[in-house]
Amino acid sequence: MFEVGDKAVYPAHGVGEIEAVETRDIMGTEMRVYVMRIIERNMTILIPVEKSVEVGLRPVMKDDEVNRVFDVLRQRKRVSDGQTWNRRFREYSDKIRTGSAVEIAAVLRDLYLLRAGKTLSYGEKRMLNTAIDLLSQEIAVASGQEPSQAQTRIVDVFDDVGQVGGA
Repeated sequence: MFEVGDKAVYPAHGVGEIEAVETRDIMGTEMRVYVMRIIERNMTILIPVEKSVEVGLRPVMKDDEVNRVFDVLRQRKRVSDGQTWNRRFREYSDKIRTGSAVEIAAVLRDLYLLRAGKTLSYGEKRMLNTAIDLLSQEIAVASGQEPSQAQTRIVDVFDDVGQVGGA
C-alpha cells in the first residue's frame, strides 16, 4: 500500500507522486483510489487501490535495480533486423507496457543499437524517446538526480555505438 507523498511508477506514464488516498464513487461503487500526479506530464490519474498491482503500479526502483538497468543497457548483442518494423514495434510496445525498468532498458538498448545500422521508423523513433524519458525519470528519482543528468548517464552508455540512423 502506498501512502501520500510516496513516489511510484505507473506503466507507460512514468514516475508519479501519490497525492491522496480517497474513497470515490465510481460508476455507483465506492472505491478506494490513489490520486497520483505523473511528475513529467503534470497529469493526475486515479488508480483503484485494489487494482494497483494488476495495473502494474510499483515502487520506484532501488540502487540494485538501477545497476541492473545499466547492465542491460551495456549489453551488446546483435539486434535481429529480420522481422518487420511493425512486428518489432508491437513487441517493444508490450515490453514498455509492462512497466518493468529492465524491459524498458532492453527496448532502449535494442532500438539504440538498431539505429546505428539503419534508419528507424517514425514509430520506433518515438518509442526510443519514450523509453529514454521513462528510464531517465525513474533513475533520476531513484538516484536523487535531475532527469537531464540521468538521461546523460543513459546516453553515455552508448558512446561506443555509431550514429548512422537518427532518432
